[in-house]
Amino acid sequence: MATDLTLQQIVEGIPKSILNASDRELAGFQQIIDETIRLREGQKNLQQMIKNFSSTTIKRS
Repeated sequence: MATDLTLQQIVEGIPKSILNASDRELAGFQQIIDETIRLREGQKNLQQMIKNFSSTTIKRS
């Protein structure tokens, strides 16, 4: 179930360390977020490939 957040709730949830971070630190943080998203998508793709392979192998048996 998705929760609708107000802008104020989002801002209140941001740690002060991020709000006070330099541009360089934010760029590094963004790279970490981007890589995390890629890894998560890769895991989903891998799970789907395994599921497809398993069902194909079962059908051939």
